[in-house]
Amino acid sequence: MSKYQLKDKVVVITGSTGGLGQATAQALRDKGAKLALLDLDLNKVTQQANDLGGNSVVVGWQADVCSLASLETAMASAAKHFGKIDVVIANAGVGNPASLEHMAPETFERTIDINLTGVFRTFRSALPYVKETQGYLLAISSLAAFVHSPLNTHYTSSKAGVWALCDSLRLELKHLNIGVGSFHPTFFQTPMMDAVQSNPAGKAVWNGNTGIWKYVAIETVVSELVEGIEKRKDIVIVPKSNKFVANAPGLFRNIIELIGFNQKQLKQTMQLAEKHD
Repeated sequence: MSKYQLKDKVVVITGSTGGLGQATAQALRDKGAKLALLDLDLNKVTQQANDLGGNSVVVGWQADVCSLASLETAMASAAKHFGKIDVVIANAGVGNPASLEHMAPETFERTIDINLTGVFRTFRSALPYVKETQGYLLAISSLAAFVHSPLNTHYTSSKAGVWALCDSLRLELKHLNIGVGSFHPTFFQTPMMDAVQSNPAGKAVWNGNTGIWKYVAIETVVSELVEGIEKRKDIVIVPKSNKFVANAPGLFRNIIELIGFNQKQLKQTMQLAEKHD
């Protein structure tokens, strides 16, 4: 397949002012893409757009991935401004460790609503425009789609659901020559991960992000994301060394759990979680 050239392509990014959203927006602008940035805070997203080049190449709109009407309005505005939409990145997401026993029900529901149902709403609102350009849809999932950790029932459920959603939707849209991909990075430095590390239980469950849970550079994550769009990949695993875990979910589960979550550490983690909750 020939490389999908990003120059002058119109790319929509939800959650654009977050850590990954900002880095991705900059990388896509460097490739010559035009950007429609969507986020909750209109002032922040407007400033982001101005910093990246201004109205002719980047525009920010307020949008809430928990509202289909909000996304439909933003997509229509972006398509009208730029004349088309080629690529949509469903990037908005939340996550903070908590035990199922002690988390507020609203925490579980909100995580699913943003991380999973938000992808549905984003893609649903974008489809009329992406059909016209035979474009590409990319959802930000996580390695958590395949590695299911304690204190993350809400997060792993949402990210596994994103993976399944993309696989099903790809089959629905294949005859229209629309690509659908899911993106599965391991840990990298973002404000969301800073919040996880500030939670004693979160720090404990990932062993301070050392060993097999160590961070990869955000530059690596973004580079692989951009390449995934350019190749219209079905699935992108970062780092590539994790592809065996992703390609055989369940096969390595017991090994991962043995190495990553020893019983003594797990007991201490759950005690920390109970105190924190």
